[in-house]
Amino acid sequence: MEKSKVYFTDFRTNYNGTSMPEKLKRLCRKAGITSIDMQNKFVAIKIHFGELGNVAYLRPNYAKAVADIVKECGGKPFLTDCNTLYPGSRKNALDHLSCAQENGFNEITTGCHVIIADGLRGTDDVIVPVEGAEYCKEAYIGRAVMDADIVISLNHFKGHEATGFGGALKNLGMGCGSRAGKMHQHNQGKPVVNQELCKNCRRCAKECGSDAISYDSGKAFINQDLCKGCGRCIGACSFDAIYNPNSNANEILGCKIAEYTKAVVHGRPSFHISLVCDISPNCDCHGENDAPILPDVGMFASFDPVALDQACVDACLKSEPMPNSQLSDNLAKPDWHHHHDHFLDSNPNIRWKETLEHAEKIGIGTRQYELVTM
Repeated sequence: MEKSKVYFTDFRTNYNGTSMPEKLKRLCRKAGITSIDMQNKFVAIKIHFGELGNVAYLRPNYAKAVADIVKECGGKPFLTDCNTLYPGSRKNALDHLSCAQENGFNEITTGCHVIIADGLRGTDDVIVPVEGAEYCKEAYIGRAVMDADIVISLNHFKGHEATGFGGALKNLGMGCGSRAGKMHQHNQGKPVVNQELCKNCRRCAKECGSDAISYDSGKAFINQDLCKGCGRCIGACSFDAIYNPNSNANEILGCKIAEYTKAVVHGRPSFHISLVCDISPNCDCHGENDAPILPDVGMFASFDPVALDQACVDACLKSEPMPNSQLSDNLAKPDWHHHHDHFLDSNPNIRWKETLEHAEKIGIGTRQYELVTM
């Protein structure tokens, strides 16, 4: 397969008045976003609005930069995301909109409206067939995403406690899934507790949105009937006491995310942007964000989400770990098994390569890319 082009610019600026949003616009134009026919088209800009308490999510300024380009091309942009599976500040459309506004996303700051794609209760979805899928023959995608003529992914690239990293594929695959779609992707296994390692810190229970974790025995216990399998408790535990007994659970999760991504992008124009900055160890769905595990890298853009994710991964793996981070703390442990993989060394339960391999296999894009630096 021919290499896909991935365009890159760093976060350096000078005194000539060029701002970060302006650099992002230049990057998108160079990568070819204006070649898409947007005239009078609905353009969904898929973004994560950040959980309340988390400050690692992308600033609204970047969303405005993308929306401005869409409007310059005659398109009708809107920012969108789907409701979360777990209770939190984004579990229904009203709370989700309030969260987005509190985190700075509104029509004044971004120049476009915010629409929660799967409706008030997360039940407004479209069942989309996935050609060539192995795990999800059908995907449950938020209706507003599927009603759009064009999809643009504006993604904060960071670590993740289950998938290793959150990039363009996860932003689209998991992010565009309705609540039923998220359940569909997460149903490959539920975590359990190694009670010998549990320190009774109770942080996992604070992260659990299903009230599935109790401490009746003085150690954490996960009620499998209540657990939704979202894996947030795994990321919350600092003692590796929580794990998924299904050894290939995260591999399957990554493959399902790839298949859901195909459901979102297949048959219509799409464009993908990743900002590799504030690289927190876990997802922006957390109500907090730990110190970055890696230094800021830059902005990437491409028509190919697989090549884009691969380019971002490669750039991160070449970076040096940040001191006083989850990654550096793990690497400093005398008994730590070094994986020489920043994502795996940060969250040892994760799998990430399989997501990219499966995405390439089912025809979303290619992992082979040409990096064009601006």
